[in-house]
Amino acid sequence: MLIAVPVSVMAAPYAAMVMDARSGEVLHAENADTPLHPASLTKMMTLYIAFEAVEHGELTMDTMVTVSRNAAAEPPSKLGLRQGQKIKLRYLVRAAAVKSANDAATAIGEAIAGSEAAFARRMNRTAKAMGMTRTNFKNANGLTESGHMSTARDMSMLGRHMIYDYPQYYNLFSRVTTHAGMREVANTNRRFLGQYRGADGIKTGYTRAAGFNLVASAERGQERIITTVFGGRSTASRNAKVAELMDLGFKRANTRVALRRPGKPPYLGNKGLGDVLVARSADPSPDGARGKTIRVVSAAVTRSLRPQSRPGASGTDVAPLVASVEGDIETVLAAVQTAKVAAEPAPVQVADASDVAPGASVKPMRRPKGIVLASAAAAAAAEPIAEPVEEQEVVTRLSTSGGRHWGINVGRYPSRYSAEKVLLKTALMETSTLDGSLRKVVNRSSGFDANFMGLSRETADLACRRLQARQVTCFMIGPS
Repeated sequence: MLIAVPVSVMAAPYAAMVMDARSGEVLHAENADTPLHPASLTKMMTLYIAFEAVEHGELTMDTMVTVSRNAAAEPPSKLGLRQGQKIKLRYLVRAAAVKSANDAATAIGEAIAGSEAAFARRMNRTAKAMGMTRTNFKNANGLTESGHMSTARDMSMLGRHMIYDYPQYYNLFSRVTTHAGMREVANTNRRFLGQYRGADGIKTGYTRAAGFNLVASAERGQERIITTVFGGRSTASRNAKVAELMDLGFKRANTRVALRRPGKPPYLGNKGLGDVLVARSADPSPDGARGKTIRVVSAAVTRSLRPQSRPGASGTDVAPLVASVEGDIETVLAAVQTAKVAAEPAPVQVADASDVAPGASVKPMRRPKGIVLASAAAAAAAEPIAEPVEEQEVVTRLSTSGGRHWGINVGRYPSRYSAEKVLLKTALMETSTLDGSLRKVVNRSSGFDANFMGLSRETADLACRRLQARQVTCFMIGPS
């Protein structure tokens, strides 16, 4: 929350929405499309863009942010940042998510976009891409400003995106306390988190103009409900109203509903700030001509050239096979391996059986020179290798030595089969960086994570950048 004032001065308009988070179905709405002051609910968008920026390599959670005079001067609630101070992005994120610190939110926006005004433009582009049609942001923290407005419906949509687009960060909003680099801070939503069964986030907001706002989420069994309230008259009365609406949502929601994640908005980076910046000299040159025009193109990656085929490859290409995968994993693997053998006669080297479904027919496939992936039986049956034996290394399982403790995640899927299928397609698509990694499916409560493990940090970063350039969702997984 922003600044506490006596309840007696409150007279903010009221609005509410209850949504089934799994499907996006609206279960209850009151004044849901009325533009109102969102207060610190704004920080959900600030944090969403911070997570997006980290995902796409604009910066990392360990990037040192220099605090500006503008950020340090923000009014409470605040972390107490000082002008010129350097602090890691992760601590600013924690302070904005948990304590709702205004100075931290402003510092995040300036670190990503260069200025708070430029960051607000990026916030609005992202909101529009999400379908938040009645929202207009003017700043990164939610302090009252003319034209800075949103609705209960739009904030419910934003909360849903936060849950499903960046689940790896969502736990921030359920922390009762956290360390924000300078000191331990307490969650502004700790009362509701402690009082309502299943509550796990997400964000409070308060200003004199807005009243007491809250976007809350709770999960019970297979059901998850998002409730948004604008214009509460106190923390206690607002929490009571949210609890009442949560109960209504769980009562109305069907137990068995197919999970339909919201479509993730396209990544545009800081485009529109704009792509082309034109700078002209203030005074004309002596001969009356205008000053130089300088064209600066946005550094965001918009296209990645596909790697060239290996020397000696014939007309048979792996890419069409990847693009047309319709059958099961065994069929795809056999087809690709057959095509590679036909195109490139080479020493026979057999894949590790742990990567292949039971009963699958494993055909020979080409591996990088000097490394053979083989089981003992398969190695015995393989053709002789041209190079001397002492120059080769036989690998029977993934090694985690040499700093290969990193991985990447390429999505969460409703079934193990779907996750395995995506892993195979991705491995075939990005052979240069993922070759030799371990395909691993992790069963989570909300689905199956498709992971590649056993990479160095540099390789994981490169793989994610290349996949993201192909519009494939990807984020890095650090050492556990």
